[in-house]
Amino acid sequence: MTSDFPTRAARRAARQAKAELRAQESHRQQRTVLQSIWAGVREVIIVVGLATVLSFLIKTFLVQPFHIPSGSMEDTLIRDDRVVVSKLTPGPFALQRGDVIVFSDPAGWLGAVPPVDRSTVHSVLVFIGLAPDDSQEYLIKRVVGLPGDHVACCDTLGRLVVNGTSVTEPYLKAGDTPGGGRPAFAVTVPKDKVWVMGDHRSDSADSRMHDDGTGALGSVPIASIKGRAVMVVWPLSRVTWLSVPERVFGSVPAQPPAPTAPPTQPVPSTPAQPTPTTSKKK
Repeated sequence: MTSDFPTRAARRAARQAKAELRAQESHRQQRTVLQSIWAGVREVIIVVGLATVLSFLIKTFLVQPFHIPSGSMEDTLIRDDRVVVSKLTPGPFALQRGDVIVFSDPAGWLGAVPPVDRSTVHSVLVFIGLAPDDSQEYLIKRVVGLPGDHVACCDTLGRLVVNGTSVTEPYLKAGDTPGGGRPAFAVTVPKDKVWVMGDHRSDSADSRMHDDGTGALGSVPIASIKGRAVMVVWPLSRVTWLSVPERVFGSVPAQPPAPTAPPTQPVPSTPAQPTPTTSKKK
């Protein structure tokens, strides 16, 4: 009688080998799944990290979103608009008359600024440039005078005068006037500064309200300018490009006209005196 023990042993060994193979395969699959998950997580971390760094660099050197807190620029900008500001102006691109600029408070124009209540997440998003800066320490106005310009308000028709040229401003709030009902002024913009005014002239605490009549105190240092507002991006119903028609300041000369010398008065001529003669007595 032949024993089948070796056969059973072989079968048992085969089953054990298959079980081990299945266990190894299951372990391999689990490890593959974990590796896939980790690879995905690592990719997300890398992408988010690169996006964060890129956003921070863009916000620092190229563009940054800002929140509009007031109505001083109506109707060009209204309260709670979000705008994108180009950091390339001033810099690679020169400032132009008519540019809408964002600048830090130059000399206590805003008074005591209340702290902004933000969540930690919102603060981080503002810092890296993914959320608009809603702090109260920045102002937004329109440049109407460059360094050296002579700016006056107003001519006989109520228009702003820049370097002796009257300017028609189509961006002013409907119903408002170039002077906004404020006192007349005539200033020369100092070197490295600009003269700024809001489009809602009667409701804008701009250069006019902080000057001493010379242009020195009311003008904004170019070093305080954060950039030029180029586009309204929110709300979607107000998305628009911010530009100034060339015709507004196109005819303004680069420098104010040279003062004309007063006419000289002719010097009255002195009548010639007769030359005395002497006579000899004979």
